Amino acid sequence: MTIRSWRPSRWAQLIPWAMLGWACMSSGAEKLTWLMRDLPPLTVFEGPQKGQGVIDQLMPLLIASLPEYEHVVVKVNRARATQMLQDATLTCDPTLVWNPSRAQSIAYSAPVMGLHSNGLVIRQSDEPKIAPYVTDQSVDLKRLLNAQGVRLGVVAKRSYGMWIDEQLAHSEDRQLFVHHGNDALGSLLQMQHAGRLEGVLGYWPEIQSKARQQGLPFETLLFYRILGAPTYQPIYIGCSDTPAGHEALSRINRALATLGPDALREAEAQWQEPGHPDDYVNGQASPPKRPR
Repeated sequence: MTIRSWRPSRWAQLIPWAMLGWACMSSGAEKLTWLMRDLPPLTVFEGPQKGQGVIDQLMPLLIASLPEYEHVVVKVNRARATQMLQDATLTCDPTLVWNPSRAQSIAYSAPVMGLHSNGLVIRQSDEPKIAPYVTDQSVDLKRLLNAQGVRLGVVAKRSYGMWIDEQLAHSEDRQLFVHHGNDALGSLLQMQHAGRLEGVLGYWPEIQSKARQQGLPFETLLFYRILGAPTYQPIYIGCSDTPAGHEALSRINRALATLGPDALREAEAQWQEPGHPDDYVNGQASPPKRPR
C-alpha cells in the first residue's frame, strides 16, 4: 500500500499526479484519503501511459479546488478500497461504479463521466466456444454462464455494472475464478494466456494496457460487449457514508461543476480510437435510479 500526501497550491495544475508525494502536508486541515488503483483508462500506474488516465489528470485540478483538506493518496486493490470506504475516516474513491449494494454504505457524487461498459475478453483461439452466444458482436452472458462451458475470471469486490453483476450473482461458483490479489487483472490475464480461463471481464482499454504490462500478445485478444448491458457506464466519486463524507461530496460536486466538462476533454481525447470520437469516453451515461 503506497501513501502520498498533498497540500494544494497555485502550482497544482503543473505538478504531475505521479509527483504528489513531493508535496507537503497541510497543518491542521481535515484529512481526506483518496483510494487509487490501476484502472485504465481512468488511472494508469505503469507503462508509457503512466499518469495519463482521465481521472489521473482530473485529480490535481480537483485537489487544487479543495484546499481546505489535507489530501492523502493511497494505492489499494478493489477489495481493500471497499473496506476502507466503510470505515469512519474520511475516504473517497474517484473511480467507482454505482450499484445497490454499495449504495447502502457509500455516498456518491454526481456522475463524473461516462465510459463504455465492461465486456468479455477471450483469446482468438477460444472464439468457437463463444460463437454460439454472440449476436452483433455482443455476448449473451446469461446464456454463456448457463451453458457452463467456460470459466470466467473476475476481480474480487469489483462491480462490473448492475446488469453484469446480476448475471454473475446467479452463476455457479465453479464457473468463476475470483482473484483477490493486488494485481488481480494481470494475474487473470496470465491465467487466460496459459489456458486456465476462457474469459476475463473488464474495460477494453484496461485489458489492453494490462496485457502490455504483462508482456502478453494483446493483439490476439477479442473483446465483446455484454448483451443487454447499457452502452455507457457512469463513473462516480464515492465517499464514506458519514457526515464528513457527505460534506466532502457537496464540495466535490461544486468543484466538478466549476471545472466543467473541459477539465476532462483533453484527457478523454487521448483514449479515443482514431476516427471514432467519443468511442470509449465522454459518453452521456444516465445515472442509475437509486433506492430510497
